[in-house]
Amino acid sequence: MIDVPREIKVENEVEDFIRKSKKDYRLCTTCGGPAIVPADMSMPKDSDIKLKMGENTLHVSKVQARYIRQVEMRMLLGYLNYCDRNGIEP
Repeated sequence: MIDVPREIKVENEVEDFIRKSKKDYRLCTTCGGPAIVPADMSMPKDSDIKLKMGENTLHVSKVQARYIRQVEMRMLLGYLNYCDRNGIEP
């Protein structure tokens, strides 16, 4: 069994972004480290830790939860840069 911290803090900027986007997101593992992407890009798993953000949910991979203590805006930057490069509204 994976040891998971009792509480994972979420930066206000990340929570505000998720609330305003009106979408669910998932914090998953990438070759570049932890990344937050829309849930339709990385499907949530039953083992994910679910953090409610208003009407939406941030699904945190149980693997990532083992290593992080705080969800930070930098974890969203890869997705936001991808949107900018491809003319996609985040």
